[in-house]
Amino acid sequence: MFRVRPRRGRRSSDVAGPSRAGHGVSGAAPGALDILRIRPFLVLWISAAVVFLGVMAQNIARTWLAFELTGSNAALGGVLLSFGVAMLVATPWGGVAADRLPKRLVMQVATLLLVLSSAWIGIATATGVVAYWMLIVAGIVQAVGFALFSPARMALLAELVPRNAVSGAVSLILVNSEVSRVVGPALAGVVIGSLTFGTEAVFLISAVLLGLGMVINIALPPGHRQSASSDRSPWGELVDGVSYVGGRRDLSALVWCGVGVTMAGLPYLAFLPAVASDLFDLGPAGYGLLSASSAVGAVITGLALGRRSHRGNQRRVLIGAGALFGLALAAMAAAPTFILAVVALLVVGGALLAFQTTSQALLLALSDIEFHGRVQGLVMLSFGAFGVAALPLGVLADAIGPRWTLAGMGVVVVGIVLVFAVVSRRTRAASRLLDLG
Repeated sequence: MFRVRPRRGRRSSDVAGPSRAGHGVSGAAPGALDILRIRPFLVLWISAAVVFLGVMAQNIARTWLAFELTGSNAALGGVLLSFGVAMLVATPWGGVAADRLPKRLVMQVATLLLVLSSAWIGIATATGVVAYWMLIVAGIVQAVGFALFSPARMALLAELVPRNAVSGAVSLILVNSEVSRVVGPALAGVVIGSLTFGTEAVFLISAVLLGLGMVINIALPPGHRQSASSDRSPWGELVDGVSYVGGRRDLSALVWCGVGVTMAGLPYLAFLPAVASDLFDLGPAGYGLLSASSAVGAVITGLALGRRSHRGNQRRVLIGAGALFGLALAAMAAAPTFILAVVALLVVGGALLAFQTTSQALLLALSDIEFHGRVQGLVMLSFGAFGVAALPLGVLADAIGPRWTLAGMGVVVVGIVLVFAVVSRRTRAASRLLDLG
């Protein structure tokens, strides 16, 4: 059986100070304003805000365009399937790239791919030649961009802030994306619904925003090449990362819980157009409001988490947030009115943000710094898995309706979290590490 080669690289526990995330650093966790005063992190935060805004607006436009072209939940799932399969293939390699190459370079290449995926569909729509297959290809290109961007971003974050600020920094980055989910869908829905050329306008504006993100990224530090001196091939580095996580029961439990919850629950995003149009007789503006509602709940939760010192029982936060996410999905499925669906989505967004923040912060804190990129790459598999699950769930929604499908997704999420709770309790080391304060 393959064994991970011993390394002389630095562990995150060996490094202290504002430029590394390390273990064993004492003192109260800094607040959000203190973290934002770290200039390199502020640059990362601003660039992420711009990139996320462009991506979220683009996603709204692409999902709505797929629904307009086909009128099918299965077709919506097909767009996400193309994204998910590409993510599953490319994401582990994105983690390898983040550990072997300068992280800023990886982020720039990734953002360029995101620009191309948006500009291409915008031009095709404006010229009247857009077809469903183009949305599939655009989903693949965007997936490769995300597979490169996300592990590099999170690994670079861990280099820019002190260890006791990692959890707060993760919250700020995730809140960043959720703010974009508030602004992006709302603006995209208004533009699509009010202008005859609204769909193509959203795609082209998104491409401009993503290009601006590339410009801002120039001010980032390059990021350390953690594996630059290794004689391992990229494939060997990938195997090292998988073996490293597989040999750590605390890390593997966190990774697979995150993959399961995301795969079972996050496809709810694919059904929001059908919820808005079929269940409540609303158009793109209603779709944008539903999408924005979960984002508002996430922003509120993220700001609350950012104000905490993160000394609570992280394991209980993770389990409680994941279970609440599943229950809120089931509540949204049963909502008899649009207002109650919006309220349920507020809880959905807040619970999912708390789950993701706690999971990401624990993974960064528990893993060695030379494996941060590859660990994050494995975490990002969950978004590929969510895309893969979207197609069969879309077919199921066409057959039995979105309400029953969403309710079943919520039940599965709760079941996954309960299994994780039992497994983590039976593993003494995992339980001790997950109860970090």
